[in-house]
Amino acid sequence: MKFLVTGGAGFLGINLIRYLKSRGHKIVSLDIADFNYADMKDKITVINGDIRDKQIVHVATMDVDVVIHTAAALPLYKPEDIFSTDIQGTRNLLEASKENKVQRFIHISSTAVYGIPDHHPLYEDDKLDGVGPYGKSKIAAEEECLKYRRTGMCVPIIRPKSFVGPERLGVFALLYDWAKDGRGFPMIGNGNNSYQLLDVEDLCDAIYLCATLDKNKANDTFNIGAKKFTTMKEDYQAVLDFAGHGKKIVPLPEKPIIWTLKFLEVLKLSPLYKWVYETASKDSFVSIEKAEKVLGYSPKYSNKDALIRNFKWYLEHENEFKDQSGVSHRVPWKQGVLKIAKMFF
Repeated sequence: MKFLVTGGAGFLGINLIRYLKSRGHKIVSLDIADFNYADMKDKITVINGDIRDKQIVHVATMDVDVVIHTAAALPLYKPEDIFSTDIQGTRNLLEASKENKVQRFIHISSTAVYGIPDHHPLYEDDKLDGVGPYGKSKIAAEEECLKYRRTGMCVPIIRPKSFVGPERLGVFALLYDWAKDGRGFPMIGNGNNSYQLLDVEDLCDAIYLCATLDKNKANDTFNIGAKKFTTMKEDYQAVLDFAGHGKKIVPLPEKPIIWTLKFLEVLKLSPLYKWVYETASKDSFVSIEKAEKVLGYSPKYSNKDALIRNFKWYLEHENEFKDQSGVSHRVPWKQGVLKIAKMFF
């Protein structure tokens, strides 16, 4: 088949492209960022462009069998860019996919659509309540998908938990940097909350199932996450243990830390935004029963496995990104004042 991967230069994008290429498929990558992966650049079609540009989107979707829409403006982007990219960009892609008779449009949403819930596990039919521009835009993007699903298009929606693996940096680079340098790692609250993660390879498996199974099975909405996870404190401690410096997770009082991080966010001195610091001390896990039953989804990696696999990649590739920073998952986030705090752990 021929796949269009939007956001192909991103963390999920490149993992998907390698996954699909290993299975013999033709691939087009569409991303506003440069595609700078030497191992794949000459093996796929690369289009450098913005999903908010209707003309580029129309060309990119021509002669494509399946669109996998991973492109999004993440929470650290400006609100206006988040809304225009995540909503209008999704609308443009759906419209062009219908015009060009694309067989399936797989939309990668987020469990951020559930907001800060009052119960667990979360099911696909639970109420949606997005926190901040990112959460709200993800809900609106899903609504666009549902409109086109009602016209007869096959539009699977996947809601993944936070996923890690090769190429993942972003907020997780904080943990890996501190672990590498032999520091303990602070945790908002006591860390005894259950916080489900996801390995990117397991996510690729779920996406591929939605691309290849019978449309009557795939044309639905699915939570995707790890099957095995413990507490946030225990799972993150596994990274410190692997680093081998004898350091520990350091629990911190929840309310004072959250107020401090709110203040630092306003001053732009911390990379941590509301969704991160207000959910870090809460339970956060979804039911994957529907995906298991309908898709045959069977995740291979636990939280610990996924975090350590990502940490190993970080250590092997550190020299490639040590002078980079930004607001995407592809690069480490600027630590700001947290770099000073690191000295005390």
